[in-house]
Amino acid sequence: MTSTATTPEQYLNELPEDRQETMRTLHETILANLPEGCAPSMQYGMISYVVPHGRYPAGYHCDPKQALPFISIASQKNFIALYHMGVYASPELMEWVQQEYPKHCKGKLDMGKSCIRFKPAQVPMAMIGELVGKMSVEAWIALYESALKR
Repeated sequence: MTSTATTPEQYLNELPEDRQETMRTLHETILANLPEGCAPSMQYGMISYVVPHGRYPAGYHCDPKQALPFISIASQKNFIALYHMGVYASPELMEWVQQEYPKHCKGKLDMGKSCIRFKPAQVPMAMIGELVGKMSVEAWIALYESALKR
């Protein structure tokens, strides 16, 4: 489900009532732990936390007009998605997620490349807060650029 909202607040306000509290708490958790140099935005119909052009002028290689994405969240039909680009690019961070998940959630980890899917009532806010703070903007940019050069 892609949103046409132009701000995170509009996105949150347009969600069904049963998703608003969880998504607001998730947004606040991410903001509280977001590394310095990132900013909330909207990208690709989701709330995104990006490295702005002022910090990384080259932007996203797929669309240089877009700021460099770092983390995004979305309320989908059957789950809440957290996209963390660093998890996809860093084997160490991926391993951390795989080891931490069972400490915070019951059931099997439902994960794609950069996407972690959660049942709406089972979003592990403490784990996500810790995950968000594990990578600095500088480390993300270095990892991103090293992946581009390959």
